[in-house]
Amino acid sequence: MATPLTADRLLKALRDEGLTVIEHRNWRTNNRNHKGPWGPTHGVMIHHTVTSGTSNSVELCYNGHSALPGPLCHGVIDKAGVVHLVGNGRTNHAGLGDDDVLRAVVAEAKTLPADNEANTDGNRHFYGFECVNLGNGKDPWPEAQLLAIEKAAAAICRAHGWSVRSVLRHLDWQPGKIDPRGVDWAAMQARITKRLGGKPATTPTKPTPPKVPVVDLSKLIAAARSNPAAKGTPVTYAGVRIVETALVDAGLLAKTYSDGHFGTTTVAAYSRWQKSKAGGGYTGKAADGIPGKDSLTRLGKKYGFTVTA
Repeated sequence: MATPLTADRLLKALRDEGLTVIEHRNWRTNNRNHKGPWGPTHGVMIHHTVTSGTSNSVELCYNGHSALPGPLCHGVIDKAGVVHLVGNGRTNHAGLGDDDVLRAVVAEAKTLPADNEANTDGNRHFYGFECVNLGNGKDPWPEAQLLAIEKAAAAICRAHGWSVRSVLRHLDWQPGKIDPRGVDWAAMQARITKRLGGKPATTPTKPTPPKVPVVDLSKLIAAARSNPAAKGTPVTYAGVRIVETALVDAGLLAKTYSDGHFGTTTVAAYSRWQKSKAGGGYTGKAADGIPGKDSLTRLGKKYGFTVTA
């Protein structure tokens, strides 16, 4: 737990760590503080942008978009390893995540629990860095970019007196998220630990594969047929958010509706997926927006989750 760094202290911490930092436009006053408190801070979260190109990625993270206003992070790390500061204060990067994970980060626990709930405001408590990468598992992560992730995370940990256990992925925080996909996280943790002056954990001979989200088809169908009242009511099945995130990534659902409720808007979005060529090209009742095993398996294969019946 810590008081957030001022803009000057954040900039100094990053540059003292040896990073090249660009101050983008009015980043010092670009924030979402009017939507809620910023701090106390507990850790650093790493993301991927799902975009390519530095200029458009930085502008997107500075401005946001119609479904999610900017800034979308504090800094953008491009493929050359340059950090572009786009926000200072509360930013729209973490969203709602798991309270058990937050408690583990605060305690700097050795391992994090599974992120199976979305009930806690992460934008209040975490610094966020978006890394320019398509997030498809194929887009490369250049060494310069990996080094910048290492340095940026270590810089903030050093400024607050945290260890590597205060650094996490979006994947660790919010159900359905996979970022930063393609980064060997065990190796990155070892790098950050070494930079902070600690003894790196023994790197396994084979990197531990990232956990793949699992969606239970029967529970998903039950959620889709229940049509819950509205955002703010209890989420009956966390797998809904995994599917909604995939539909957002597919361009079929606005991010504002990715709230864990399989209501009429999500049903309509899923129907569009069923009718698409990638979703199976279904028609009529077979494209009613209620998930089937084939269409859901196709969605999972494309957007990074598995399906159980």
